[in-house]
Amino acid sequence: MNARPDLTDPALLAELRRVAETVAREAGALVREHAAQPVSVADRKTSRTDVVTAADHAAEELLGRRLRELRPDDGFLGEEGGQRASATGITWVVDPIDGTVNFLYGIPQYAVCVAAVDDDEVSLAGAVLDVTRDQLYAAARGQGATLDGVPLAVREVAPMNERLVVTGFQYQQRIRELQGDAVRQLLSRVRDVRRQGSAALDLCTVAAGRADAYIEEGLHLWDRAAASLVAEEAGARVSLHTGVGGMEAVLCTPADGHDDTLAVITECGFLAPVDDRRPEGGPEGLPDALG
Repeated sequence: MNARPDLTDPALLAELRRVAETVAREAGALVREHAAQPVSVADRKTSRTDVVTAADHAAEELLGRRLRELRPDDGFLGEEGGQRASATGITWVVDPIDGTVNFLYGIPQYAVCVAAVDDDEVSLAGAVLDVTRDQLYAAARGQGATLDGVPLAVREVAPMNERLVVTGFQYQQRIRELQGDAVRQLLSRVRDVRRQGSAALDLCTVAAGRADAYIEEGLHLWDRAAASLVAEEAGARVSLHTGVGGMEAVLCTPADGHDDTLAVITECGFLAPVDDRRPEGGPEGLPDALG
């Protein structure tokens, strides 16, 4: 077996970014074809409101097949269940449609997410395609982030009462109620709160300087692997915590405004009373390595 590649090699990271961009665009074109037809629920996951469509399955199948063609020795982990172990230390983590409920309702806010991660689930490169706008966010570790090739940068830090915060809600009713209480507390502390329906695009909104913070509980690795790297490479800090409902919570802000935002969202009740902060990575685990 060949030696594993150097995952800090700039040329390799740039190649991984190009692969992510290529397959994200191809999957986005397929999703747009499905969006032009009547869309219905094909399956449900954690609750009756956590849905999967035929487009989710078709886009994940395309992503898995194309990544196998382009990077045959890498691993694969998809939201809808596809997986393959890695022989290189690189695993592709994909969300075929982040924002499936928006897609189901015809709300133009959903994305294809593709990320290459290492064995510790640290993102190496990734792309997030805003499908309806055909806008591509992309990044490689240490090489910056772009939107359609134009470099991205977060906003300058504003006073807390002038910050716009984006968030989302878990599908489980018990956790939604706790999140609703926290948002109520936050509303009097910041400029306003937005709920857009795609975690990946929310993270990219911070990266593009169109929001001051993002906080949400209940994300999985495929929701954030690509978009969190885009945000970090644009100057954001992304941290993982235990949310008030006991699931992983993600906080993303411009780096200089992270600590005071963390203090406020903690006071408002978004996080567990004792925050068991996790290192970067998630509870899913990658497919067993091939060695």
